[in-house]
Amino acid sequence: MMRKEVDCRGMACPRPVLETKKALEQMTGGQLVVTVDNPVARENVTMFARNAGFPVIAEERDGLFVLTITKSETGDQTAAKPESSKEASADREQTRTLTYFFTSNILGQGSPDLGLTLIKSLFNTLAETNPAPDNLIFLNSGVFLTCDSSPVLEQLKKMEAAGTRIISCGTCLEYYKLKEKLQVGRVSNMYEINQILSGPGKVITVP
Repeated sequence: MMRKEVDCRGMACPRPVLETKKALEQMTGGQLVVTVDNPVARENVTMFARNAGFPVIAEERDGLFVLTITKSETGDQTAAKPESSKEASADREQTRTLTYFFTSNILGQGSPDLGLTLIKSLFNTLAETNPAPDNLIFLNSGVFLTCDSSPVLEQLKKMEAAGTRIISCGTCLEYYKLKEKLQVGRVSNMYEINQILSGPGKVITVP
């Protein structure tokens, strides 16, 4: 069985994920061993690999995290069936999504108190929207909205129950020391966030 190693120590998000992706694409099968030096990178790489359908075994060794990813020689080699331009267009239309992108825990510039009132009002509105947004992405100080003491946790949990995907930037949670205080949704990384933002759906940025 082919075995390949990738050393991602000292790399900032999303580079560990990108290096893992590149290595897996170069392999026809076997085991890829990825070494990272922080929990955020460990979780990001693990999530990426599992979402791609590859089993992952994570071990901690001397303060480092060693991730063994197994790629089947036939697991992802099936060629896609060619499709007409009309079929492709229809498929893209069916996968269009609505994403709200939050980069702050208040809405607008000016008075912080007014900004807090406005962000509460927005989430009250979103929670009653049918259908609910497909994605809510939280970056920078926006991650405070998904953690302890958030004024909109009730609304976020309601939307999550309705099928909304809620993701918070892992690097941002780590920076603000909020990782252990996350209350709704899951931790994500810049690679996945960029995939959503650059996808076929509509993105509404809430500054």
